[in-house]
Amino acid sequence: PVLDTEDAWMSVEGPVSIVELALEQKRIHYPLVEHQFVLCTVLYAIMRLSLKAVKPLSLFDSKGKNAFFKDLTSIQLLPSGDMDPDMLSVRQQFLLKVVSAAVQTLCSSQKDREVSEEEYFPFEKGKNWPTLAADLAQYLQISEDLVRRHYVCELYSYGMDHLGEE
Repeated sequence: PVLDTEDAWMSVEGPVSIVELALEQKRIHYPLVEHQFVLCTVLYAIMRLSLKAVKPLSLFDSKGKNAFFKDLTSIQLLPSGDMDPDMLSVRQQFLLKVVSAAVQTLCSSQKDREVSEEEYFPFEKGKNWPTLAADLAQYLQISEDLVRRHYVCELYSYGMDHLGEE
């Protein structure tokens, strides 16, 4: 980008401006940042929904695991489109656990005290865990429809028929 500077600022002496420092930085490899984002989202879901017996790194193949420990400016080999069916099964089970735990948490809190989802998750206003799981399915190469169908089944099984119909 071209930065126009007024003449008055040209004669100023001192440390380099933060804009110039930012422009000198190496460009990041965006797919690697997305890969890190998926791991962070998985870890946050495990923590927030108290999921047990989930190994987050088991959701990634060897290329994916190696990419986590590289500099974000380096261009890494990321997992290709062809995935092992066993790994896809592990990913699918994880996403279904996330949806089940989110519905169970929401329903148990509403039955206990008649509170809304926003009150139960006060720092996560607008965070819809089943929708987040469906979005995460795209990155993990799992069918979003499968996750949404499981969500509807969970809603019906917990007696939230009005939400299931929507």
